[in-house]
Amino acid sequence: MKQVVSLQYDVIFKKAFSKPEIFTAFVKAVLGIELEITEVETEKTFNQEIGRVKSRFDLFAEDVKNRVIVDIQHAQHKDFYARFLHYHCMAIVEQVKNSKDYRPQTKVFTIVVLTSESKEEKDVLTIDFDPKDLQGKGIGKIPHKVIYLCPAFVNENTPLEYREWLDAINDTLDGEVDDTHYENKIIKAIFDLIEEDSISPEERYEMFEETHRQEEIEEGEQKGVQKGVQKGVQKVAKNMLVKGLDFESIAELTGLSLSEIEKLDNSILNDAEK
Repeated sequence: MKQVVSLQYDVIFKKAFSKPEIFTAFVKAVLGIELEITEVETEKTFNQEIGRVKSRFDLFAEDVKNRVIVDIQHAQHKDFYARFLHYHCMAIVEQVKNSKDYRPQTKVFTIVVLTSESKEEKDVLTIDFDPKDLQGKGIGKIPHKVIYLCPAFVNENTPLEYREWLDAINDTLDGEVDDTHYENKIIKAIFDLIEEDSISPEERYEMFEETHRQEEIEEGEQKGVQKGVQKGVQKVAKNMLVKGLDFESIAELTGLSLSEIEKLDNSILNDAEK
């Protein structure tokens, strides 16, 4: 078994997929496109803001010769569908220079990789912008596409072309992989790149910061849930007070203290006097 660092870390995901040979191989597997690039940009932004939001592409590459843009977004949390669709549209809109021609000269493809589970439990979801007739047949006018991939839900119906890639991504999440199970040399190169002993002190610091930020987000979400529950209990207690239930019974039913119930009762009286 090879000890690796999880691709769930943003800094590690970018380290692996910012290599042009890895980026292009993954794109070919997922989109069937042969990209001709020499560089993959990380944290790519456009100068202008669209819809009051500044763009930020995790991994961005442009094949100038074949007029193709592909960006790969790494998603760690459930709220990602609309956000990355917005970024995708920004890459299209940014190309339109005036109202005389709204047709972008470059095709835009976005691949979103979610390294946690999604509530939809789908391995592959797509947004295809090409207009279609009532039978679902496209007319070949708009090529842009967004593909959402969730390695956690790979199954026998997942396209073979990139099933091994998604399996490999998911395999790294517990910190170790058996690279003998994989035939793709590019995938094995990823395992070498993210091997535990090859991670720099700077990358480890970024991993620590990511973990800390995630803990803060989860703590904030938990506090929000607790606050919502508390408000719900207080609302029920107020209804009981209005109906004339005694303090002791309300305390027993809701778990609130007598002093908390008394404050709620006083607030009802104050509201009635206003």
